[in-house]
Amino acid sequence: MKAAIVWDAGRVPVFGDFETPVADGDEKLVSVSTAAISQVVKSRASGKHYSSGNQFPFIVGIDGVGRLNDGQRVYFVLPKAPYGSMAEIAAARSGHLIELPDDLDDVTAAAIANPGVSSWAAYHERAKLRSGETVLINGATGTSGRLAVQIAKYLGAGKVIATGRNPDSLEALEGLGADVIIPLVQDKATLEEAFKEQFAAGVDVVIDYLWGESAESLLLAAAKAGKDAVPIRYVQVGAISGGDISLPSAVLRSSAITLMGSGIGSISLDRFVNATAGLLRATVPGNFQIASKTVPLSDVEKAWPLDDSNRRTVFKIGDGA
Repeated sequence: MKAAIVWDAGRVPVFGDFETPVADGDEKLVSVSTAAISQVVKSRASGKHYSSGNQFPFIVGIDGVGRLNDGQRVYFVLPKAPYGSMAEIAAARSGHLIELPDDLDDVTAAAIANPGVSSWAAYHERAKLRSGETVLINGATGTSGRLAVQIAKYLGAGKVIATGRNPDSLEALEGLGADVIIPLVQDKATLEEAFKEQFAAGVDVVIDYLWGESAESLLLAAAKAGKDAVPIRYVQVGAISGGDISLPSAVLRSSAITLMGSGIGSISLDRFVNATAGLLRATVPGNFQIASKTVPLSDVEKAWPLDDSNRRTVFKIGDGA
């Protein structure tokens, strides 16, 4: 079968032939129609993700959309190594299959599942977001962050604060539900004052896609300006700005900040799959907006380095709705 294959760590996937998987145990074969590039897919392909393996060659991709032998349209996740989703055929466990709503097309489902579930799971499983609460999204101008704004509003957040570096992208978030925008390009002192103003007014949940210096400023501002003994649930989701921060111990002693992460490991896999199912069911009713572009799988080598945070690259593999 044809597939996007990684032959060695750090190599860009190439289009070629790979052995067709055979369903084993409770696995089912999926005729794949679409599969999208995501940050985790790129990180795993480069060998830098904590879940990366060392088995080469392998087919890239952790999730996709396709049809079972009976014609049922499904989203699937985590095919067994060395097989991935960017291939004509994938094998996935029955528990990793989600039936798609009739009104959700294949391209949108493939594009939205991974970036959307990052916040959907964080809100439901970790932060336990309640209606009327205030949410601050650090790094809201990327695909995941833009969805996090929309999903927060859909789930009943009373106020959404969005941060980001790109001024145009940040302003566009006001049309997606952001009530307050904070540019991260300000000097450190000015930025901390802007954060303190929001924490003094009350922030219940922080969803952080950046980590790094902005996270340090957020945590310091929360400790200084947040109300005594009023919890702030800080959920760390991504580390685009760096994997390490400097955190004074007094930040945690002097505040009611609860610092936690959201990802596979902090949330069980079956609950992550359930969260994805919830997201996919809500996509059309919630009118969630995600920009995407479709590319033939045969162009994977050219398309791979061109993928960015503005539009999700979705590979067209087989016939899809």
